[in-house]
Amino acid sequence: MRKLSFFDQIISELDASLRTSYAIAPTTERPNPSESIVEKELLSDEERKLSAKLMRINHAGEVSAQGLYRGQALTAKREDIREQMERSAMEENDHLNWCENRIKQLESHKSYFSPLWYWGSFSIGALAGKIGDKWSLGFVKETEDQVVKHLEEHMVKLPAKDLPSLLILQQMKEDEQHHADIAVTAGAAKLPWPIRRVIMPLMSKVMTKTAGRF
Repeated sequence: MRKLSFFDQIISELDASLRTSYAIAPTTERPNPSESIVEKELLSDEERKLSAKLMRINHAGEVSAQGLYRGQALTAKREDIREQMERSAMEENDHLNWCENRIKQLESHKSYFSPLWYWGSFSIGALAGKIGDKWSLGFVKETEDQVVKHLEEHMVKLPAKDLPSLLILQQMKEDEQHHADIAVTAGAAKLPWPIRRVIMPLMSKVMTKTAGRF
C-alpha cells in the first residue's frame, strides 16, 4: 500500500468528516444493541423529546470522538498506537450510527453543529498526537472517563419506558471504559490538573448544552 501524501491525507480527512457529519460512516461487524427490541409502550411527547435530546447529545459526543481519534491517528508516532486509534474510531462509528438511528426513531434531528464538534476535536487530537503518544493516550483516558460519567447520568435521566436508548447507552458505556483501559495499558500519561478538571469539563459543558438545544 502506497504512503499517502499530505494532500491525500487532507482529502481523506475531509471525506471522513463529511461521512461523520452527514452520511453513514463505516462501522465494525457489531449489531445495534436495540435492533431486536419491540417497544411495547409508546413514549409520551414529553418523554420522546427528553430521549431525543439525550441521544442528540450523545451523538454529538460521538462526532467529537471521531474527530479526536482520527486527529490522534494522523499524528501518532507509533504504528501500534495509530492502529489502536483507528480501531477505536471504527467502534465509535458504531455508536454514532446507533445514536442516529435512535434519533430518527424518536422523530428528531442531529446537532446542527456536527462539523464544529468534529473539527474542533480533530484539532485537539492532532495536537495531542504531535506532543507525544503518552499525552495523546492520556487525553483518551480522561475523555473516556468523562464520557462514562455522562452516559451514567443519561441512563438515569432516560424515561423508564425507553429500553432501546438504554441498551445503546449501556453498550456505549462498556466500549468507552474499554477504550480508557486500553489507553492506560498502552502507556497513557496523567494529564495536568487544570486540563482534567477545568478545561475539559468546560468544553464538555459547552458542547452538551449547545447540542441539547441545537
